[in-house]
Amino acid sequence: MTPVAAQVSISAIIPMLTAIANRQWEQFKELEADFVSQYGVEVWQEVFNFRLKPALDKDSDRWLLIQWCGEGIISVKNVA
Repeated sequence: MTPVAAQVSISAIIPMLTAIANRQWEQFKELEADFVSQYGVEVWQEVFNFRLKPALDKDSDRWLLIQWCGEGIISVKNVA
C-alpha cells in the first residue's frame, strides 16, 4: 500500500462503511466520488481493496457487489 493510502484517516472511511451498512447506494457513490476527487483513483483503489472491503461482512460485501453489477446482471446466485 502506498504511503498516501496508508495515511488516509479512518474518518474518511467510516461514512462509506455506514452507507454500506445502511444500504444507501447513492450516498456511498457520493462519498466515493468525493474521496476520488480528494485523493485520486489510485489511492481509492488501494484504500478500498486493503482497508474498506476487508472490513465488510459477507452480506454487505454481497450487497455492494450487486449494486455495482446490478444493471448488467439479471440475478446473483448463492454459491455455498
